[in-house]
Amino acid sequence: MARRTPAPPSPLPQRDGIDPVHVRLPLEGPWPTVAAYLEERYGTAAGPGRIAAMLDAGEFVGPDGPVTPDAPYRPGGHVWFHREPGPPEPRVPFPVEVLYRDERIVVADKPHFLATTPRGSHATETALARLRRDLDLPRLSPAHRLDRLTAGVVLFVADPARRGAYQGLFERREAVKTYEAIARHDPAVSLPTTVRNRLVKDHGRLDAYEVPGEPNAESRVELVEARDGLGRYRLAPRTGRTHQLRVHMNGLGLPILGDPIYPALLPEQDPEDYRRPLQLLARSLEFTDPVDGGERRFVSRRELAAWVDPDGWGA
Repeated sequence: MARRTPAPPSPLPQRDGIDPVHVRLPLEGPWPTVAAYLEERYGTAAGPGRIAAMLDAGEFVGPDGPVTPDAPYRPGGHVWFHREPGPPEPRVPFPVEVLYRDERIVVADKPHFLATTPRGSHATETALARLRRDLDLPRLSPAHRLDRLTAGVVLFVADPARRGAYQGLFERREAVKTYEAIARHDPAVSLPTTVRNRLVKDHGRLDAYEVPGEPNAESRVELVEARDGLGRYRLAPRTGRTHQLRVHMNGLGLPILGDPIYPALLPEQDPEDYRRPLQLLARSLEFTDPVDGGERRFVSRRELAAWVDPDGWGA
């Protein structure tokens, strides 16, 4: 059996801040050629004849150059290619602000509606792609992620050699994240409280949901202040499950304003209604720097519109 080796540097450059797709050929398989594997993996999605056309045009590239249509299959090999550009992505009309930058990290204040990293139909209109282009940092990578609809503080790593050190802060739950949310105020809900349950999110399903079993999600919820039927809440997640804070607030009977999924799935809007952003903000991020041992704390400069201007929000 062929040994799994580290991936070599990509022979293809980025496009608009987006990395090429990297394919590692399986260590075992029945494919006589690289073309046969690519056709099996991508042929249906690409459409009839498209893989062959890309091979003829030299658009699939290995460490030694373009992959030819008759190139033999080599287990554990590497292939790169660029996804075909789709329709122009709608520009999210809000800036990504840089809160801090040094030779190792970049701390950004992400707006609502902008994905953190390329995923699905969001590629060039992501915080990562914008920062790579605007700061001329092609090797910038995320240390963690925020939901596309959530705004606030996100940590990126500028030095590839330090990526694992900063990502490890989140894997080990050593980074302290505090969020802010706006929802209705219900005096009958006893706060502060800690919510613990088991959440799952199935591939292809938009919502996360609770199931019986050992808890894997924990959030502390506090009411900061209330006025005119609304509450401003401080949320402190101890874990990082998908949609965790949104599910936990909804479970308390306090769904976050502007949430298109909880408590009920709303029809997808095209174009999106930028007047009603999800009222959830990653307010602060604190950690001990794994490189120099310094104490770091970063705070978002953004404000939640439904609290600052409740009459104008969504109008």
